Amino acid sequence: MKYARDAHLSMSNEETAELLFEALPWIKNLTGKTVVIKYGGAAMVDPQLRADVMSDIVLLKIIGMKPVIVHGGGKDINAALSHYDIPVQFKDGQRVTDDATMEIVREVLGGKVNQELVAAINAHGNLAVGVCGSDAGTIMAEQLDPDLCRVGKITRINADYLESLMDAEYIPVVATIAQGEDGGFYNINADVAAGHIAAAVHAHKVIFLTDVDGLYEDFSDKDSLISNLTLEETEAMLAAGEVDRGMIPKLESCVYALKAGVFRSHIINGTTPHSLLLELLTDAGVGTVMHSTDVAYEQDTHPHPLTQFAARLSENI
Repeated sequence: MKYARDAHLSMSNEETAELLFEALPWIKNLTGKTVVIKYGGAAMVDPQLRADVMSDIVLLKIIGMKPVIVHGGGKDINAALSHYDIPVQFKDGQRVTDDATMEIVREVLGGKVNQELVAAINAHGNLAVGVCGSDAGTIMAEQLDPDLCRVGKITRINADYLESLMDAEYIPVVATIAQGEDGGFYNINADVAAGHIAAAVHAHKVIFLTDVDGLYEDFSDKDSLISNLTLEETEAMLAAGEVDRGMIPKLESCVYALKAGVFRSHIINGTTPHSLLLELLTDAGVGTVMHSTDVAYEQDTHPHPLTQFAARLSENI
């Protein structure tokens, strides 16, 4: 026996149709545009969240966008290090990566994590290609700080290789391991890598999926979420030390990308169901957006009829 598919939904057919129609300008604006997505946090660890995010990325691809996924895998690295009784060490928020740790980072990021993400996308068709940052010199680096050992500072990105994969209609899934200018390997902060890759491939947007709703003026006050910032305002917050420590690499990467020509940078909560779709295809959005120009800022701060439907979409998807 079959029942009406939408019997449990509060949205009427007319409202659903209007929602889809109103999304058309956003889809049209992003068709053919490159969107770099830094993937991490709880959305990466929880299998169901991971499957949902990968499904949303496949949808973005199907409607004409060119996604590039950049990922780390800190929790998986910590688990592997614990398994092998290798000490986990951090300095100023950066993982101290000695030779033994670097071997684990390569195995976990370039192997386990990357393959799981590729498999989650390819469950919907052969769309994704796993890329280790050392493949074809995709990410080249030199030592950042002798005290951090094999932690790298990016020197260049092989944009041609990533663009060739996108031109062939694939989604590159990039593990943040760099080829060293010295011939070795380097561990790269995934936030930093996402900003550099977005700049190198001339992305329209770079999006950072994290475990919080965005940037707060005061993290202890959940009503102080900042929805929109200009590039200058973002730089001023960083210079004034007004940013939570864990958010600094993301904001610095946002600034780097915007200065290199990326139109907008986003920080959103990857644990919010379908946050990517809500952020990219509705005016209401669900996170913090940083704008490269005043024109971009003005375009995002004017109300749009779709706003009233975004909340309903979030409740009913």
